[in-house]
Amino acid sequence: MVKRVDKVYNTVVKLTKTNEIGVSALEIAKELGLERSTTSRYLNELYRDSKIEKVGGRPVLFKAKIPNKDNGVGTFTKKMNSLDKMIGAKESLNLPMEKAKAAIIYPPRGLHTLLLGETGVGKSLFAEQMYEYAKEVNIIRGDAPFIRFNCADYVNNPNLLTAQLFGVKKGTFTGADSDREGLLKKAHNGILFLDEIHRLPPEGQEILFLYMDKGYFSPLGETGKTVHVNVRIIAATTENPESFLLQTFFRRIPMVISLPSLKERTLKERYKLIETFIKEESRRLGDDIYISKNSLISYLLYDCPNNIGQLKSDIQLSCAKAFLNYKANLNSVLMITQSEIPNHVRKGLLLLQEHRYDVDELIGMTEDILKFSETLEPTLKLIHEEEKIGEDFYSTIEGKIKSYKRKGLDDREISEILNIDIESHFQRYLGEISRYYKKDGLKNIISKEIMDIVDEILLLAKQVLNKEYDERIYLGLSFHLERSIERIKKGERIYNPKLNFIRINYENEFIYAMKIAKIIDSKFNVEIPVDEIGYLAMFFATDFFKDKKEMESYVRIMVIMHGKSTASSMVEVVNSLLGLDFVIGLDMPLSMKPQKMYEVVKEKIVNMNGDKGVILMVDMGSLTNFGSMLAEETGIKIRTVDMVTTSMVLDAGRKSVLGYSMEEILGKERLDKEIYKRNLILVACFTGDGLARKVKEMLVNILGSLDLKIETINIIGSSSLEDRVSKMKEDYNILAIISSMEIDIGGIPFISVMDVFSGKIKGILNRLMVEKRSHNGVWESLKEHLVYLKDELIIEEVNTFIDQVEKKLDLKVSDEVKTGMIMHICFMMDNLKGEKKTKEFANLLEFIDEYSSEFLTVQNEIENIRRHYNVDIGENDIAYILKMFIENSKTVQ
Repeated sequence: MVKRVDKVYNTVVKLTKTNEIGVSALEIAKELGLERSTTSRYLNELYRDSKIEKVGGRPVLFKAKIPNKDNGVGTFTKKMNSLDKMIGAKESLNLPMEKAKAAIIYPPRGLHTLLLGETGVGKSLFAEQMYEYAKEVNIIRGDAPFIRFNCADYVNNPNLLTAQLFGVKKGTFTGADSDREGLLKKAHNGILFLDEIHRLPPEGQEILFLYMDKGYFSPLGETGKTVHVNVRIIAATTENPESFLLQTFFRRIPMVISLPSLKERTLKERYKLIETFIKEESRRLGDDIYISKNSLISYLLYDCPNNIGQLKSDIQLSCAKAFLNYKANLNSVLMITQSEIPNHVRKGLLLLQEHRYDVDELIGMTEDILKFSETLEPTLKLIHEEEKIGEDFYSTIEGKIKSYKRKGLDDREISEILNIDIESHFQRYLGEISRYYKKDGLKNIISKEIMDIVDEILLLAKQVLNKEYDERIYLGLSFHLERSIERIKKGERIYNPKLNFIRINYENEFIYAMKIAKIIDSKFNVEIPVDEIGYLAMFFATDFFKDKKEMESYVRIMVIMHGKSTASSMVEVVNSLLGLDFVIGLDMPLSMKPQKMYEVVKEKIVNMNGDKGVILMVDMGSLTNFGSMLAEETGIKIRTVDMVTTSMVLDAGRKSVLGYSMEEILGKERLDKEIYKRNLILVACFTGDGLARKVKEMLVNILGSLDLKIETINIIGSSSLEDRVSKMKEDYNILAIISSMEIDIGGIPFISVMDVFSGKIKGILNRLMVEKRSHNGVWESLKEHLVYLKDELIIEEVNTFIDQVEKKLDLKVSDEVKTGMIMHICFMMDNLKGEKKTKEFANLLEFIDEYSSEFLTVQNEIENIRRHYNVDIGENDIAYILKMFIENSKTVQ
């Protein structure tokens, strides 16, 4: 049975015979009775397999490649000469290549040539390709010699160097113990390549000049003897020839060709070089080679002063390291990651921000891991503008899911990755559709039924949602509907990893999408699934995808922190991850007065385009008060977030770049001061008077600059202390309870009054406020992914558990590790409540035996959580938790 892709190919061949210009996807689809989008997918597959070629324009046309009859093997590649095959032949090497061809074929015997270029640009390879070209065009015989000689090899012995080239008579100089024939004679009827020609001494240059001028030369020591030869000279140098060569010799060379450095070549050429070198190593090692996308980007962008030669050696070094790991660790694949590439290469990734557009154009939305094989085409295909049209983001998402599953990620991890990726992909999809199609020309591609219903949908959306929709949305929705209806009719799955986010954040658009889904159902006799409704809502929520050209009108993010480089360092990380120079950082030296810093911040805000508002992200102290004062003075909408972390700034920056409003970035509760929970410290004693009141007065004086409330509370009252504290939790974030006696209530930190009298209190509370902010952020991240745990108290309880284990084992984990442990335990608890099987811990019994005391401590301390949430926390779970403590902590000194 003939496959559908083969039918499409046969149809291209058939139609190409009557139309040499090419045929469109629509013509092929009509011929076969297929959907246009289905046909486009098969055409792209044939193009990737080099069976057909594309002709640019609108619409894109396709032509069948004619089999090459000369080679008799039925390949579909046009026969190319050696110079045309060189990487960059149609780009940076175009002019050098044309000059090289002219030098070879110029009558009657060609032109002697001088190649100029930096070390490692490929002068030797270029000379070899000139030799191959001369054979291919029958200028020289197929068995003609090609002799390579590096003049630098004999730089310390000019007599021997000259003798090597021209020959020598016995006894001419010390060491000339026999007659010797020179390389120039041996190269008769062929090509002599002289590398580093500037190392040839003046005497040698004069002899070479004589040969070029007269066609003959005399060996050393035989002035009366002449040797006539027919040799084409190709010389090469890294130096300025006018400074290092005799003028009489240099002027005798009619063809001078300058080869570009690696910096002067395009990224596309550099990628092809990388591909070639990795394939060579694949052939040498006899195995496929995989490389991470970040490693590939590093090789594309790093500073490579010694050009192609260094690029090749750096790749060989990485392949060698990867091969060693592959064999030593019994890995399943030979993989090049960031750890296998040299440090100077790794730094190339830091340049991604300034080259992001070019890199995106080159490798686009390719997978995170790329495969290179000597026998296969690379996984990566250079993206041409027309290639993406006809594909859809359903296929992209399905491909990514399969790829991530192969790498061992579970469904939740895959969903988290796609959750981030889908926004940029959706924006790219709309941008590319609108770049290559116009509404007027759509009738040749999209069915009239689709176009009519899109008109109806958008007209109704304008009325219901009170939004204007431009041609970009019309085009994108038209292409999207055609593909989605086709998939639904075929029973193909549609998956939207952003569904819950869209449903919550774009409620009106989601409800409208549900309504129009029924219209589509009725019109096309299908049943739109809920995931597809989420995609439709994305089209109507036009602020979901903003053009980055409108960046200036976005909510601006400014980070201000105490210290010489705290803010700038944080912002550098964030901007690097965003790939944009978007977030602004201002450092406030500890010696700077708040009044002066206030003026600096005001000047920055006034000069930036902050019509959508400005978010000040600060650490503490006087900076927390800047926002309200600046808003009143400048009239600009300004909000302040204190005790920020890098992840908070990254989240705010990412949302701002995607066009979120200030309310969406911060959350309505943060903007509404009546709703926002204020931090509270409770000072407890038996009566609520006496000691508690005195401690409160001290705290007001010490902590006046911190935005928090201080209240006294009596331990003995009409209701239990636990009940009263629990009630207060509804209105406040209770940072800590301060008392002369230890109080343990619901995971709230306890602080001894001695810490107040000793002056340690401010540092302790600063840490707790940062920790509290971090815990709130963790819960915001977790709550949408936890199925069974719906109480944010779990965060505090797990944090208390970690603190207790640290204290009992005399260990300390960093804040970052603690956050990771909190998330791990929360997901573990959620899985246990859902009765998911725990992963087996390798060598469990040996581990328990080795750490029996520590294991028992963790088991005892987690008992409160186990009872509270009624989950069976087994030995495997406890072992994994203990392992995190052991591997990520240090002993308390």
